[in-house]
Amino acid sequence: MVLIRKYKSGDLEAVTNLMTDLGYPTDVDSMKQRMKLIENNPGYFTFVAIQDHEVVGMIGTRLVHYYEGDGVTVQISIIVVREDLQGKGIGKELLAFIENWAKEKGANSLYLSSGIKPERIKAHEFYKKNGFDINGYRFVKRFEMVQ
Repeated sequence: MVLIRKYKSGDLEAVTNLMTDLGYPTDVDSMKQRMKLIENNPGYFTFVAIQDHEVVGMIGTRLVHYYEGDGVTVQISIIVVREDLQGKGIGKELLAFIENWAKEKGANSLYLSSGIKPERIKAHEFYKKNGFDINGYRFVKRFEMVQ
């Protein structure tokens, strides 16, 4: 059985390890700074999946209001399950939890972005299997920060 609850600072080490499972290795100090910024932003919400008293997954979201119309949607910024537990239904439970949470917040949809890389093919199939459709492109322009 999986319990899903809000992120707590005591989850930091496990969440840091989940970043490696997602393909973005980091250290606890860097993750602590990121989480501090995220926790201080009232539009962001982080939840963790707990199994056998351990953090085994997480989902991070934000509420997004439309410019072009009324309403709100929820962007899933991150979803990750510990690598050794993938395929066991934890990700599906995280998505179901967020869908219900989003509806409670008055949202009419969920969306997420995922890279077009071979290592993301399984994730793309997971999203499709859980009711997500591909409906657009994401454009990114990178630039160096002025210091």
